Amino acid sequence: MPPTTDAHHTDLRFLLLQIRDADDPMRQQEVDCFTQALACSPSQITLFDLLSGAPSDEALRAADVVFIGGSGDYSVVSGGKWLNEALETMRRLVDLAVPTFASCWGFQAVARALGGRVVTDLNRAEVGTHTLHLTAAGQTDPLFRQLGPTFLAQQGHQDIVDALPPSAVLLASSDRVECQAFRIADKPIYCTQFHPELDRQALLTRVRQYPQYVERIAGIPFAEFEPQCQETPATSLLLRHFVSHMLASTR
Repeated sequence: MPPTTDAHHTDLRFLLLQIRDADDPMRQQEVDCFTQALACSPSQITLFDLLSGAPSDEALRAADVVFIGGSGDYSVVSGGKWLNEALETMRRLVDLAVPTFASCWGFQAVARALGGRVVTDLNRAEVGTHTLHLTAAGQTDPLFRQLGPTFLAQQGHQDIVDALPPSAVLLASSDRVECQAFRIADKPIYCTQFHPELDRQALLTRVRQYPQYVERIAGIPFAEFEPQCQETPATSLLLRHFVSHMLASTR
């Protein structure tokens, strides 16, 4: 029997928006990570590559939940020909009020699309397992309060959301980066700089593919970095809880 979500809905349709080259070995790994984190069947996840353009409104509406993942090679700061359509997709998700969870690159893309500021800053870059703490709003948020006042999360980024968009409510911070998670007020949209779809092993697999991040950001060789990474039990169920929360709110 295939695994199911917490809500036991095998008929749910998930759309995963990716920003990865076709030959990126982490393209399939990202799909596998979301499948595991959601405890769903791979057949429930439809992929769309934002490098190829923008999905139609019909495709966005057809999904019960949209997920937006990370990227090892693309940045909303440096951009490219694909960026304007990708950012417009973020705005369409908000306008259409499609339940959406965006992590890492997706977090940055939603922030910039809605008027926030994103910068590249190696002094505040993070990689590995980091401690985050909830803001006052996070501690009362129906989804995030389940994480506890402080929690561990998997990170891998050098772009920073330096200022939130006006419609965002800050939910979590780290000692190095204030903007670690937010939700869009009055919309079913949550965004995290951290990766709730990654456990310790998946993070290490991802980082091995981009080894430059470890020495450039952590400042240590991989052999020293690996034992510092920890499991992140609080965030491991966050995506399933998000799906259940959206179902309870919209059905």
